[in-house]
Amino acid sequence: MAAVPLLLQPHAAYIIGSNYDVLSHNRAADALFPHHTAAVGRPPNFARWVFLEPFAHAVLVDWEREARGLLARLRTLAGRHPDDPRYIRLTYELKAGSPEVRAWWPQYDVQARRGGRKRLRLPGRGVVEFAYTAFHLAEQPEQTLVFYSDARESADGASDSPSLPA
Repeated sequence: MAAVPLLLQPHAAYIIGSNYDVLSHNRAADALFPHHTAAVGRPPNFARWVFLEPFAHAVLVDWEREARGLLARLRTLAGRHPDDPRYIRLTYELKAGSPEVRAWWPQYDVQARRGGRKRLRLPGRGVVEFAYTAFHLAEQPEQTLVFYSDARESADGASDSPSLPA
């Protein structure tokens, strides 16, 4: 399964577990989400990246909307696994490190994973809108493959912008 994102180069792709641990990713995903794999001693995690990595605020143009959506999805998943220590540890860590998580968690927003569009600020390219799709893996339903493509590429089938570095 780890090779799947590599096959999708030059498009960014990654596989996440149900608690947003990044299980596999390709180099294009590193280009879109700098520092998301820099965790030491534990798997990289997108929720930690969004809420605890200051660089995420610079990359995610619509940070608050994206962060609220991710937290709502995490709350949904944590509700399905109320005694799972992975979720307990992660929510504790996020609450301890993020005033936004402390403020938003008690609002009880929930949301399912889905695809959509995301605007990212990229070095040398400025703000770029990406279309993304989330696929639940048939043999591993707790894992999700997320695939990104330039929104202009998705709209007309071709892109006039350069590909992300491979």
